[in-house]
Amino acid sequence: MTMTEKPERPHWTRRREVATVVLLSITAVVTAWCGFQESKWGGEMSISFSQASSARIQAADAASGARDARQWDVTIWVQWVLADSRDDATLRSYVQERFSPELRTAFEEWDGTGRTADGPFATDAYVPAGSDRATALSAKADRQFDRALADNQQSDDYSLLTVLFALVLFFAAVSDRGSREWARIALFVAAVIGLVGGACLLATFPVLV
Repeated sequence: MTMTEKPERPHWTRRREVATVVLLSITAVVTAWCGFQESKWGGEMSISFSQASSARIQAADAASGARDARQWDVTIWVQWVLADSRDDATLRSYVQERFSPELRTAFEEWDGTGRTADGPFATDAYVPAGSDRATALSAKADRQFDRALADNQQSDDYSLLTVLFALVLFFAAVSDRGSREWARIALFVAAVIGLVGGACLLATFPVLV
């Protein structure tokens, strides 16, 4: 061997260097994929939070409308009670004709059961207008909020995987720079284990496209 010739590297070293390049390439791809999925799930989280907020506002409006409807029904009912206490059949009939559909349904049930309950508002039949919509919108808001939390957790999971694959890239890169062969091998093996473990976790995660 002349002074200008480099010593031939062991066969294992050449194979490890090739394997390191392959490992770096694969890790770079899955790291980019994790970053992409983290961004997608973060976007889904924002959308779900926005939808939950919108549903909350609509539910509050519907609940306010239900309270107004109930207040109106109570006002009409008071007039009916006054007319009934004076045994004014004409006024009582006049007021009764102006019952809302919800109050009329409850009144008919209350009247049909012998008026045993404390008025139609005490029956299960009375449901003020807008209360069903408020309940449905409130439930929708809860579902969207829970979904937003789940999306946020999924985004965090992808973020943690990104960190793991970044460590794999670091170990793989350093394994090609060490001065001791055993240290290089140890770092390379750690990188392989990290990549395989991270890939197994990645395979269990849901995917957004």
